[in-house]
Amino acid sequence: MIAAVRSTAAAFFAGARGSHDWDHTRRVYRLCDRIASAERADLDVVRIAALLHDIGRALQDTSSGSVCHAQEGARLAGPIVEELALTERQKQNILHCISAHRFRGRQAPETLEARVLFDADKLDAIGAVGVARAFLFAGEVGARLHNPDVRLEETQPYTADDTGYREYRVKLCKIRDRMLTVAGRQLAEARHRFMEEYFQRFLQEYDGKE
Repeated sequence: MIAAVRSTAAAFFAGARGSHDWDHTRRVYRLCDRIASAERADLDVVRIAALLHDIGRALQDTSSGSVCHAQEGARLAGPIVEELALTERQKQNILHCISAHRFRGRQAPETLEARVLFDADKLDAIGAVGVARAFLFAGEVGARLHNPDVRLEETQPYTADDTGYREYRVKLCKIRDRMLTVAGRQLAEARHRFMEEYFQRFLQEYDGKE
């Protein structure tokens, strides 16, 4: 069952942008396994939700953020999940996990499995990988390396001002305190510290002070 879902999900990422590609999904899947095992969550639900959580991402990217990929992902996943040999409760939980995994989403994760996916997805947005993805995404939308001449409150996503540093300030630095599981919070600590140190160094080098 997992192998079949994996094959189906992977097809949605043909031509995907590197910041949210199939590699990201595979990293989230591995983190989900780790957190779910520690938290004693339903592994079938968590694994399938992890594989499908970003299948709506291309729709958000092509709309420059006007479409919510979590909601679209749940919609796209519906027919896939319906065919699986799972209970109705598990199926609904998978769709809830997908629709509730977004950091800026309107729906809060209400089940243990949804909290596991939320944390795993956010862990891949911080630390060394998270920094790399932030700058990769900035390049994808044509953003500058950094723009110290504008106030962050006046910048917009999917623009030239949507820099890696902007992503750190408006989102990534807040993730550690938004983690929802014990295992997720433990994993987030080291990644958060690395990120703080990196961006402190980044600003010093950008200003020619190091």
